[in-house]
Amino acid sequence: MKRIIITFFVISVMLIASLTMGISEAPKETKTQSKEDLYNQVELFSDVISVIRSEYVNEVDSKKAIYGALRGMLYSLDDFSQFMDQDEYRELTSDARGEFGGIGVEIALKDGIVTVITPMAGTPAESAGVKPGDKIVKINGKTTRDMLLSDAVKVMRGEPGTQVILTVWREKEEKVLDIPIKRANIKIDSIRDAYLVEDKIGYIRLVEFQEKCVRELEAALKKLEGEGMDSLILDLRNNPGGLLETAIGVSEKFIPKDKVIVSTKSRNPAQNAEYRSKGVLTHPDYPLIVLVNEGSASAAEIVAGAIQDNKRGVVLGAKTFGKASVQTVIPLRDGSALRLTTAYYVTPGGKSISNHGVIPDVLVDSGDVVKKTRSSSAIFDDIDSGKWIKRDRKASKSKEPGERDNQLDRAVDLMKAIKVYKK
Repeated sequence: MKRIIITFFVISVMLIASLTMGISEAPKETKTQSKEDLYNQVELFSDVISVIRSEYVNEVDSKKAIYGALRGMLYSLDDFSQFMDQDEYRELTSDARGEFGGIGVEIALKDGIVTVITPMAGTPAESAGVKPGDKIVKINGKTTRDMLLSDAVKVMRGEPGTQVILTVWREKEEKVLDIPIKRANIKIDSIRDAYLVEDKIGYIRLVEFQEKCVRELEAALKKLEGEGMDSLILDLRNNPGGLLETAIGVSEKFIPKDKVIVSTKSRNPAQNAEYRSKGVLTHPDYPLIVLVNEGSASAAEIVAGAIQDNKRGVVLGAKTFGKASVQTVIPLRDGSALRLTTAYYVTPGGKSISNHGVIPDVLVDSGDVVKKTRSSSAIFDDIDSGKWIKRDRKASKSKEPGERDNQLDRAVDLMKAIKVYKK
């Protein structure tokens, strides 16, 4: 059965011997006890299903009941493991190709609340003013308290031209905002910008790690080198990730042959892996700065960690999201699938990215005031009690035309200093 490894979307094919074998080194007695405990719990589950079928006031749809149980089972593991029905599985594969319907926002469960990783560049969500870190507390007036991530995605997606209203808690501003967004067909290009900033400093904004990303990056690098580029700022801010193989391919553009890019660490040693640069089409060792922020996740964190730990460049900005774990997508017999966390990504220096993020070499905030973190239950309690009745009806865009970009300005200044020092 084919299984797909993903960082945030579908990544690559990986075969795993068994998900039920446990740890091979475990003592025989321990494994026997574990099996007996599993069988007892399965019998309990069967008993509950039988009671529901015979005693519940209405006739029970068996498929609906089982699917609900499977969703709860996967939800109890971590914020990223998920049971997907047939439609959700098809949507996952279409996401990896970079084209789908919706509002263009990447979300994850963080501290038990649906949280925006980033609005995708050039999408309705970005235009409406959705920002990284926004906590979605309602969708079309319905609370997201205890809502599964897959259900939140379903509600937000819909026919192009129709509207969805996100109610978000913006922690940095201590505001609740109603943000109306018109759905559209979403098509994401990997490279958003590629130009010379000044003083022969190149700037490339990479917004997502899709299948064609490495080819597009190569074309952008050759274009800028042809224009005289002698240094590069690679902008991975608000990049939610994508394909593992693409993250490796992007890293190989800058990292010498045979250097470690990323490793995976799993409970099962047989699933551990190490990915090294092949040194194919590696570009000159010109000064490199990688921009990151709290919206940089998954594959973007892999690239930033590889550049940082191999001392190939300077990472500048804010701490990243902290979502770099291996999810194996396992198709099931009825067309549904499991997305199961099977390993964690580790940087070349041995640092786990998941839940920790990548800490920049040079910390530069975006200028926003950061408030004290509040628990998800406290946020929902305040909203349910009507404490936040006054809401702004429209969120402002992240950047107004002509507004200065504090992090990019600092990166340009730092690059000028590096070039002077090297001379």
